Amino acid sequence: MDEFQQILPVSALAEDKKVAFYKKTYTYLAFSVLLFVVVEYLFLQSDFIVNIGLQMTQGWTWLIVLGLFMFATNYAEKLALKTKDKTTHHVALFIYVLAEAFIFVPLIYVAMEFGNMHETNVLTQAAIMTLALFTGLSAVVFMTKKDFSFLSSILTIGGFLAMGLIVAGTFFGGFELGLWFSVGMVALAAGSILYQTSNMIHKYEEDQYVAASLGLFASLMLLFWYIISIFLQE
Repeated sequence: MDEFQQILPVSALAEDKKVAFYKKTYTYLAFSVLLFVVVEYLFLQSDFIVNIGLQMTQGWTWLIVLGLFMFATNYAEKLALKTKDKTTHHVALFIYVLAEAFIFVPLIYVAMEFGNMHETNVLTQAAIMTLALFTGLSAVVFMTKKDFSFLSSILTIGGFLAMGLIVAGTFFGGFELGLWFSVGMVALAAGSILYQTSNMIHKYEEDQYVAASLGLFASLMLLFWYIISIFLQE
């Protein structure tokens, strides 16, 4: 019976254990965001890192970076899920946050320059909107208790379609992705948040709160990226 209990999803646990799991997951998510902010700040203080970040967005180099980043995302999530070792879970999350911070360097730098030119704080506005959407979407899952696992295939197809458009935009200079692409990616990120939050409730086990927080963090950052992109195109 004890072994059976260990493989129960969070939705099947006693209420106090559910609450404890959710607290741990969102605490790790909050610390991940805080770590991201700190590391991002430190990265932006280095002209060397900023220059590398700006250079890596040029042409096909960006495709390599995105490919490596997608690989790192999948690897970190699988690593956190496949093993019971808490140290491995924490290392996977830490490495992923560092990777996200590095990927965001060029976008954050451009957003800061844009804000200085237009006397507006793009990052604060984008952060508030991201947090509001994330909170609202999470609330939908908790209130409806619906299993959004059916979104998996939709998100996979949407991800491949997005990559195809990015490749086309890279190799065909006149092909601009523009505002509507960013809007579509916000919708994709919203679906990902629904999917990851649903997984946290219906798929993850009691000791997989770090893996759950990693999935939520990835979706949150995707949403933040494209909300910033929308503000930069206004």
